[in-house]
Amino acid sequence: MRIGILGSGLMGAKLGTIFVRAGHDVVFSYAREREKLERLARDSGGVARAGTPAEAARDADVVLLAVHWSRVDDVLMQAGDLSGKVIVTCSMPMNADDTELVVGRTSSGAEELARKVPTAHVVSAFGTVPSEVFFSVFETAGSGTPPSLFYCGDNAAAKDVAAQLIRDVGFEPLDAGPLLMSRYTEPFTFLTARLANEGNKGSAVAYRFEWYKERE
Repeated sequence: MRIGILGSGLMGAKLGTIFVRAGHDVVFSYAREREKLERLARDSGGVARAGTPAEAARDADVVLLAVHWSRVDDVLMQAGDLSGKVIVTCSMPMNADDTELVVGRTSSGAEELARKVPTAHVVSAFGTVPSEVFFSVFETAGSGTPPSLFYCGDNAAAKDVAAQLIRDVGFEPLDAGPLLMSRYTEPFTFLTARLANEGNKGSAVAYRFEWYKERE
């Protein structure tokens, strides 16, 4: 797939690099310095290049939105027309100091994004685990039972694309339903963040859900 990365922070940089190593054609974009994007493209070890948000989005089959919530409007403006595009978002609707959600209860960041780009197909994914776990999951893929990863959206084809990317990173995709469910998956991120940041086992934490046969 051709993937445009909007955002060069931890989430965008790590997921973009993994997508490259999984065989995708990636354009890194949106950084204060173009040199950072060029370094990401060079160090990814595959088919990747640096570009503007418009260049990243123009020919992309899917766009990964991975910027701080305060930068969403700016990066969308720079990306231009996203009609018909699949947008996978891991951008949490956080306040300036990342201590609380600024959207919640009756809506979600993913739903607000869908309202901003009504002609695109938004899927919420990757935001419910810390970036520290991505490389470990990717490097151990196929060697055991993979961790789960929630995703949700309203367009079936777009969700199929997101599910494939989730598998490419090494997770088992767990369909949480329509985009409305991001009202619950986004707050769930606080739990994984607490385990990652305040526990004594390190930051590379993931989760897994299992179904068991009920005993009578």
